[in-house]
Amino acid sequence: MELANGLLTIYKYILLASVIISWVNADPYNPLVNFIYRATNPLLNRIRRHMPDTGMLDFSPLVAFVLIYVLQIILFDTAVHYLTTISMALKLRG
Repeated sequence: MELANGLLTIYKYILLASVIISWVNADPYNPLVNFIYRATNPLLNRIRRHMPDTGMLDFSPLVAFVLIYVLQIILFDTAVHYLTTISMALKLRG
């Protein structure tokens, strides 16, 4: 569970790097820039398909951040709380 949460956190940093790279117009042939685009474009393209055209503003990274945060909060925090409650109940039984 911690591994998945950590991987999502790393992906958020990669997503942030993608946003910053889009602002500074970095060289797309740079291996690091290429990796960041290859890591983020599949998710961002799926989100863009379901969003209205907003011209020059791309809100898909913002939607991706929100989705990741919701996934981390609801799924992982709820699972940790649930597993902690179950383990406490089992300890009390005996």
